Amino acid sequence: MRSRVGHCVITLLALLLGACAAPGPEMKTVEYVDLDRFMGRWYVIANIPTFLEKGAHNAVETYALDDDGSIQTTFTFLKDGFDGEQKQYNPRGFVRDTQSNAIWGMRFVWPIKADYRIVYLDDDYSTTVIARQKRDFIWIMARAPSITDAEYAKLLDLADSIGYDVAEINRVPQQW
Repeated sequence: MRSRVGHCVITLLALLLGACAAPGPEMKTVEYVDLDRFMGRWYVIANIPTFLEKGAHNAVETYALDDDGSIQTTFTFLKDGFDGEQKQYNPRGFVRDTQSNAIWGMRFVWPIKADYRIVYLDDDYSTTVIARQKRDFIWIMARAPSITDAEYAKLLDLADSIGYDVAEINRVPQQW
């Protein structure tokens, strides 16, 4: 319990300090997200990890739409290796732009809702890129634990085109 409170305090401080950074040009999102289709299991293929995600293996983000329109989120991973301790976090998502459903607030610690933008989503909802206006964190996710090298390169190009330093993006080990 104590370590969870510590993680929450550190997350809160990181988000507050990050709010001081210049955000850069407005980040374009996808035109529309069908929330029902978006729900479910997403494997984290690559990211610029938050401090909680460093060393994550088999990282998976799962979304479920609640009756009130918020999004129950379960983030699980193995810490520092495939035989590592399983970690689980349960932030809640809130759709901020109901025209597109592509801009969310993700709440890890009340009352702060971190910026979460769906900037890429393929037509069959099998790969997505989640970014932040500050361009500090990014997540490349897929419905399967791996994607082709060509698809990965395309998504890195997209990250570069919206202002990310792709040298900071790390593949997340997935072994199922």
